[in-house]
Amino acid sequence: MPAKSPPPSVVVTEQLTALGALVRARRKALKVSATALAEAAGMSRVSVHRIEQGAPSVTMGAYLNVLAALGLVFSAAAREEPANRLAEGNPGWLPARIRLADYPALKQLAWQVQGADELTPREALDIYERNWRHLDEAALLPREQHLIEALRVALNGIAMPGASDV
Repeated sequence: MPAKSPPPSVVVTEQLTALGALVRARRKALKVSATALAEAAGMSRVSVHRIEQGAPSVTMGAYLNVLAALGLVFSAAAREEPANRLAEGNPGWLPARIRLADYPALKQLAWQVQGADELTPREALDIYERNWRHLDEAALLPREQHLIEALRVALNGIAMPGASDV
C-alpha cells in the first residue's frame, strides 16, 4: 500500500490558489479557452480547471506545462526575499501572504483585523474593495498600487469602484 502524502499546509494551499488565479487571469487576458489551453499544454480541460482552482493533487509538471503554454515562466525565491522587491516591475506577481507592515494603506484599512500580521490575497482585496472610499489614492506607494492591480486582475478581473487610475 503506497504511503499517503501529507495534507498541504495552509501556505502551500494559498500559493497554489494564487498560482491558479494567475493562470486563469492570464488565460482570460489572452482570450484563450480552457479547452485550447488544455490542448496546447497536452492535458485534459478538467486538469486545466483543477490547476486554475489551485488543486494540490495536480502534478508540478502539469502546472509547468500550463505556464509554458501561456508564455509564463516559473521561478522560485527564498522566503527571505523581500516582498517589495518581488512586486516591483513584475506584472504577473501575486503574493501568497501579504504583510500588513509592507503596505501602509492596507495596514490602516485593516485596523479591525486583530492579531494578524499577514493576510491572504483574497482578504487583502476584500479590505481594499470594502474601504476604497477611505483611501487617499494620491498617497499610495507605487508598490501598493502594483499590489492592488495584481490582486484586482488575478482575483476578480474587474476594476474597483473609483480605481480607474490605479
